[in-house]
Amino acid sequence: MEHTITVADHAGFCFGVQRAVDTAYEELEKSAGTGEKLYCLGSLIHNKIVTSELESKGLVTIKDISEAPAGAHVLIRAHGEPDSTYAAAAAAGTRITDATCPFVDKIHKSARRAGGLGRRVFVIGDPDHPEVIGILGAAPLKVGAADSPEDCLRFKNQLLGQPITAVAQTTISREKFDSCCAVLKEICTDLEIEDTICNATKQRQDGAKKLAAESDAMVVIGDHGSSNSNKLFEICKKYCESVFFVENLSDLPLQELRKYNKIGVAASASAPQQIILEVISNMSEIFTNEMNAEMNEMLAYMDEIEKSLKLPGRGEVVTGSVVQVTKNYVVVNLGCKKDGMLPKEEITLEDDQELTAVFSEGDEIQAKVIKTDDGDGNILLSKKKLQSGENWDEINAALDSKEVVNVTVVKEVKGGVIAAYKEVSGFIPMSQLADHYVENAEEFIGKTLPVKVTRVDQRRNKAVFSHKAFLAEEKHKKIAEIWDTLSVGDVVEGKVMRFTDYGAFVDIGGIDGLLHISEISWGKLRHPQEALEIGQVINVKILSMNPEKGKISLGLKQNAPEPWSVIDETYHEGDIVKGKIAQIKEYGAFVELAPGLDGLVHISEVAHKRVNKISDELEIGQEIEAKILEIDKEKRRISLSIKATLPAPAAEEAAEEKTEE
Repeated sequence: MEHTITVADHAGFCFGVQRAVDTAYEELEKSAGTGEKLYCLGSLIHNKIVTSELESKGLVTIKDISEAPAGAHVLIRAHGEPDSTYAAAAAAGTRITDATCPFVDKIHKSARRAGGLGRRVFVIGDPDHPEVIGILGAAPLKVGAADSPEDCLRFKNQLLGQPITAVAQTTISREKFDSCCAVLKEICTDLEIEDTICNATKQRQDGAKKLAAESDAMVVIGDHGSSNSNKLFEICKKYCESVFFVENLSDLPLQELRKYNKIGVAASASAPQQIILEVISNMSEIFTNEMNAEMNEMLAYMDEIEKSLKLPGRGEVVTGSVVQVTKNYVVVNLGCKKDGMLPKEEITLEDDQELTAVFSEGDEIQAKVIKTDDGDGNILLSKKKLQSGENWDEINAALDSKEVVNVTVVKEVKGGVIAAYKEVSGFIPMSQLADHYVENAEEFIGKTLPVKVTRVDQRRNKAVFSHKAFLAEEKHKKIAEIWDTLSVGDVVEGKVMRFTDYGAFVDIGGIDGLLHISEISWGKLRHPQEALEIGQVINVKILSMNPEKGKISLGLKQNAPEPWSVIDETYHEGDIVKGKIAQIKEYGAFVELAPGLDGLVHISEVAHKRVNKISDELEIGQEIEAKILEIDKEKRRISLSIKATLPAPAAEEAAEEKTEE
């Protein structure tokens, strides 16, 4: 029987846990011989083997910050702590070494930002998990936490009608997160979702899921008290019938594992490399002569673990992930026991540019090792020493070919912004940021913009970009395409953009056409806004096109028939109609029955009594009822009578009126 042992991708300590463990060892080493104790607020990681070893070196675990003596040295673990913990530490004069995972710290910042915007924070995660408690403790406004759709529903009344920002516990499974988000979307009318599941967690869970589906049995290495270990175990159980939870070697069911051909190994974020190696080694011994070529892959994985313990040498080019950015340096995780330290002076920056504007946590960067130890236990790095001409060659090529390149806006400076193309920093003048006037460039910070390279000075390490030039070229292409698709007589959808006294400009898919005031309505208008609103979507007819001048004339009234052409369908002599007084003359009043269709009420037809001045009886805009006395289609005249709709006066009143006459 052939056997294979395959290790899931991304097994073992995640970056945050590794960083916390390394920090603990470093701080214990510094305090060795001084008599100073190092206190850890809660179990450093959910792994008894690691915590036991740290305790043997002098680490004291406490449950609450109040348990630490005044002025003590306290380590904050990767899970993070509520803001109240830091406040209590400051009040007691406690010295804090913060090993909060940068990804967890980022969620704390999101929670504070949400509170500042008046939004309430809801955490999708285990309410009793220390990480979740810390997140809620950083939120000025909060609702609570839930790790299942059913639990989310319990908060329905608190969520209804509130602006909600939902974040995730970094170790929660993707399935749980998605199912909870679906419930929140049903409840909340103002919901902002931030997917804060740690990428390392997702990669570990995806790797375990894939391997479990391909294996006869799975061995999950972790601690029973670890949330991410239990989640990994749950995921594997869904895809593999036989799954074994191993906390240490004594839990490894070697005889039971002999029954299976394909054995997969997954390890939680809190599983130390030592245990992973020992488990794999013990399993491989029982299959010594039966392993196929896949065993070599497992051995290669073991080699990779060993390599991670080795430090890069001086002059070596390394790639790492940014874990911290300060005013004076960048800390880089290089995947080994030491972090890389990249000082500000070893980076080429523009004028008063700050590191915090150029680098962000999670960025991947490349640098050269100057020293393997900078005196503080870090590896000293330099980007200046690494500079190559590759990116400049690309920039120069783009200048010559007028090709578009994508740059990221990193900071606003006097007169414009600094934008980065890979390792090349360039300048975008404020006038070249957009195709309209830009007063404040804040909205562009952090955005990636397509630009044209307009100038290069490689000697001074400077380039000038223009986003406006790109937009102008794209607009020209789009306009050309639109012109090709339009014809006179077409009816197209448009959006009213702006008014003038003589009409309205309408956007018909990227180009503006003029809708003259005379083409808006069959009736008379004093201003376009009498019939239209800015932003209104209307169907317009193309009346004429002049490609040479780039002008298009539009019509709106053509969507309805000219009133006199269909008057027989709507109006007849003897009909009682409604209308609005449009004009008042000495001899009568003109009544608008419909746009472009007016009728005249002669002064003698205003009332049963004698009328000397029409303005005494009627006013502009007044709604009236009148009877159609005559329709003359040839002369386009309609005679109306208001008095014909009024009750005839009593005999006495009529006699008085006759006497007055």
